[in-house]
Amino acid sequence: MLKKTVSTWFSVALILSLCVTFSQATEPAAKKLQVFILAGQSNMVGHASYITLPALLTAKEAGIERVRDLVFKKGSIAVGDARTQVGVRLQRDQINKDLREKKITGDDKIAAAKGEVAKLQVNFDARTKKIMDSFRVSKRVYITSIADGHRRSGPLTVGFGSSKDRIGPELGFGLSLEKKLDAPILIIKTSWGGKSINYNFRPPSAGPYELNEKEKTGGKAEQISKNAGLNYRMMNEAVHAVLKDLGKHHPEYDAKAGHEMAGFVWFQGFNDQFSDAFRDNYKGNMIHFIKDVRKEYKTPKMPFVIGVMGTSIYKEKVAENKVSVAQREAAKAPEFKGNVASVDSYLYYAVDAYDLFKKGWVKHLHEFSLIGSDRPYHYMGSGKFFVRFGDALADEMSGLLKKITP
Repeated sequence: MLKKTVSTWFSVALILSLCVTFSQATEPAAKKLQVFILAGQSNMVGHASYITLPALLTAKEAGIERVRDLVFKKGSIAVGDARTQVGVRLQRDQINKDLREKKITGDDKIAAAKGEVAKLQVNFDARTKKIMDSFRVSKRVYITSIADGHRRSGPLTVGFGSSKDRIGPELGFGLSLEKKLDAPILIIKTSWGGKSINYNFRPPSAGPYELNEKEKTGGKAEQISKNAGLNYRMMNEAVHAVLKDLGKHHPEYDAKAGHEMAGFVWFQGFNDQFSDAFRDNYKGNMIHFIKDVRKEYKTPKMPFVIGVMGTSIYKEKVAENKVSVAQREAAKAPEFKGNVASVDSYLYYAVDAYDLFKKGWVKHLHEFSLIGSDRPYHYMGSGKFFVRFGDALADEMSGLLKKITP
């Protein structure tokens, strides 16, 4: 009897052992979390309103279908929804303006106007929700973002720009990269408007900041010197804070598999245009920046993509811009061969929005609001621009990753 019991228990243990072994053999190994840093100034912050994104539905540029599919859930919205929503908003805003300017008088008329505003607001909110619900929410790409004062973490979707209803290049970049990489992805975005690389993002190896004569004699020389490179330091502090608690920032993070500093995207340059020292030192500063970032994250060949400033809009004008030229030249430095690249942003500029802006955007407010939401230096606040440019950045990043992968 004892012999039979022992034999039975042995058989059960063997079966359980085989089951565990089989389970371990068939369960896919966890993949390293791929971490990408995005940094820069206001155009990395992102000032494109969500309402400009439905313009992708009727845009004719090459490859637009693929980009459109990145952003929208299938069959979720028509371009007419955006047109109607803008009309409702403009009507509401006009009545509010008339009330503020006291163009509407008399208690009954004022009460009627306020009642109309309330109805329009309900209509506007419902239409806004429908449009916002039409955007894809990634299941595999998460983002933790500093975009000026707007800080937010979560699955990548619309709303990681300067406010909860605006975007920067992170949307197109992350959703495009999701199609290219078979691994969980975390984007850490650190961006502040109005910052230069020569002063605010000054990398340590570029040496001390040289004060101009006005700064030397203005009574704040010590403070100015102390704050040189402040945003570079803030960027790294923010990134390291996320890296210390990756499980909080991405649900698929597996501590055993770990993470990889997979790449860096830089989109900046506007504030370095207005001084000879800032312009002339840009290439050297950019090279120092790349080397210092790689040293900071102990990744000697971290793929690095520079978004070339294209606010000059046209090819010949961009070619004359010393900062844009310096960005291209830095990417071609011999020591960066195969692991640094640049992407021209002017190629994706929303010229249709710019042309309407020049005609007088206030006179064409309804039409302009569908394709633009800001000024030329913010790429017209065009969702079409930011998504297409983000996708182009992802293409370049993917190419670099393939080159360095053994």
